[in-house]
Amino acid sequence: MAHSPLGFVATTDAQGRVDVSPKGDPPGFVHIIDDTTIAIPERPGNKRVDGYLNVLQRPHVGTLFLIPGRGDTLRINGSARILAGADYFDEMAVQAKRPILALEIDVEEVFFHCAKAFLRSDAWNPDSWDPTAVPSVAQLAKAIKQDMSLDELEKYYSEENYRKLLY
Repeated sequence: MAHSPLGFVATTDAQGRVDVSPKGDPPGFVHIIDDTTIAIPERPGNKRVDGYLNVLQRPHVGTLFLIPGRGDTLRINGSARILAGADYFDEMAVQAKRPILALEIDVEEVFFHCAKAFLRSDAWNPDSWDPTAVPSVAQLAKAIKQDMSLDELEKYYSEENYRKLLY
């Protein structure tokens, strides 16, 4: 966990609809409170709170953490609660910015998944990457967002702009 920069949190609402949200920060971003409790910081993002609304309805969550280049993944399942502050929030600060919330999870299950999915997908092999195989996010957004030009959307969704908004 101390080396993972990326994880995914799965939640379900009262009707059983699933939401999966990526969570990422520098490696070790998940705060280990004790042997059975972890906290995942929430950073500014797309302002969707689907997963958090789900936790209010059904607190059980599933998580999956990975380390780029490794095929095995760490899975942690448990019951979650949403916190707007705790004494450990300062320890989760990045670039002097505390998280806006944290998802605190009481761990019920911990196990590893094998590397077969990554091996089959060739996900870590840069030679298999083709980011231009699908339209850019800006091109997709242009189909529904008529008030901005494609050039404005490309600039808005650019990595350079997104990096300014990380924290």
